[in-house]
This record gives sequence, C-alpha cells and structure tokens, in this order.
Amino acid sequence: MENKKIVSLQVSKPKQETFANVNIFSAMNKQAVDTVTVTKSGLMGDGVGNEKFHGGPDRVVCFYPYEHYALWNEKFNKRLDIPAFGENVTVAGMTEDATYIGDIYQIGDAIVQINQGRIPCSTISHFNREAGLLKIVMKTGFTGYFARVIKEGTIKKQDEILLLERQQEKITVQFATEVILHGRDGEEGASALLAVDSLADDWKQRAVKRIQAVQD
Repeated sequence: MENKKIVSLQVSKPKQETFANVNIFSAMNKQAVDTVTVTKSGLMGDGVGNEKFHGGPDRVVCFYPYEHYALWNEKFNKRLDIPAFGENVTVAGMTEDATYIGDIYQIGDAIVQINQGRIPCSTISHFNREAGLLKIVMKTGFTGYFARVIKEGTIKKQDEILLLERQQEKITVQFATEVILHGRDGEEGASALLAVDSLADDWKQRAVKRIQAVQD
C-alpha cells in the first residue's frame, strides 16, 4: 500500500507561556526532534497543558497534514511555522479526507491507529497570533487528528508511514469531524460513526449526544 511521509516530528512538555498577551499553561510550542519514543500513554518528552480536554490513551499522537499550511499561509498572508497546530507529526499524503477512522499505520517500529479527529481550542489562535484562526479551522474541518498506540516503539523523522490495514472505507476523518463539529447528516451521520468500533470512546459519546439532540 502507499507510503506516507513525515515532514516534521516534534514534542514538548507543557509550561507557562504567553501567546498574543494571553498567559497559558500549554505544550503548543513544540520543538523539532529527529527521534521520539512512543508509548501507549504518550510520547517521551511530550505532554498536554489541560489533561481534562487533551491527552489520554486515545489521543497519544497528534497528526496535522502539511498540505493545509499553504492554505493558511495564503489566508493570513504570512508563513505559519511548523508546528503551528501543536502537532507531533506534520505529515504529507494524509489529509483528513484521505484518512479513515480505524486506519492502522506502522511508523518506524511503532504501530498506531487513527481513532478521531481533533477539536482544537483557542490556544491555536493565541499561539499563531491570529484571532480568526480557530473559527476558520473549525469551519473547514482541517483540524488534524489523533491516534492511539497499538505497539510501542521509536519513530524517526526519516521513517516512512506504512498503511497496514484499512478497516473501513466509509468514514473518513473529515466526515467524522464534520459530524461532531457541525452535525453533518444529522442522526444518520452520527449513527454511521457509532458503527465504527475503532472510533475513540469520547467521540462515540459525542455521537450519542448528537443523536439525542436530533431526537429531542
């Protein structure tokens, strides 16, 4: 199957930061590395600022498609430096509309499974000093996505990303994100998400709430 490419690999521990005059405890300001050790609970040297809404075993590795950077650079008339979205892996060839919930990838000797899109917070706007960034990212659904770790291992920047298994070809990350963020296809869309066993528990709960909201 087709191999994907790592453009950049990065980690950071959370710390008190000031972005656009806003003081935040965050791990957004990630630093590029050549190698990272991946465990089922997290990446070595990495962390999250708010454990209530970020991190956990279903959100170990954060991916963001490199292809979107050109759009944001044009939109805001400036260059957003990688990783503008606090991602661990900036990846080429894996946009949200070409990546499916349940996809299993080998990267180096680690194996991960894509299980949900990302719901970004206002930190991305503060970090990039663009007040409108969060709103337009949410609108487009170009949010990036998360993976759980199936097999622990080491990832190197030069490693290829090999698709080992595609469990289904109906629910892309883009579709799932549009259902969760925008209620795409109403009850039918949420039910379609629930039919995918590998969907993260948090997103299963969100899909149930979508159905309940439609039925109420």
